[in-house]
Formats: sequence, C-alpha cells, structure tokens
Amino acid sequence: MPTIQIKGMRCGHCVASVTSALNAIDGISEVNISLEKNEASFNQSNEVPMDTIKKAIAAIGFEVID
Repeated sequence: MPTIQIKGMRCGHCVASVTSALNAIDGISEVNISLEKNEASFNQSNEVPMDTIKKAIAAIGFEVID
C-alpha cells in the first residue's frame, strides 16, 4: 500500500477533499488519510504514475512532498 506525504491538510474538509481526489483517479481505491501524520495511503489496481497523483492533489490546493 503506497503512502504519500501531503502538505497543507488541516481539517476534516481537507481529508474529504484529498480522499475524493485520490478516489477519482482510475486504479486507486481504499484511500486512508492520517491528518496527524499528513499522509495518505491507498491501494492500486494498476501502477498509477506519481505525476498523476501530484497533479490531482495540486488541483485541490495541496502538495505532495517527495
């Protein structure tokens, strides 16, 4: 299960936005967000390019930290 660090999440609305954005990507499912750790983990049914994930997160105002 891949895990990414996300900068800028502060509340439940942020969690819902990130969850929705990741679930909208074809191949990603079972998204789990840790607001305390600023992390998102998820399952992939096929390999999703990191650039696709970064663009989806950036489109809602957050940043994936490498």
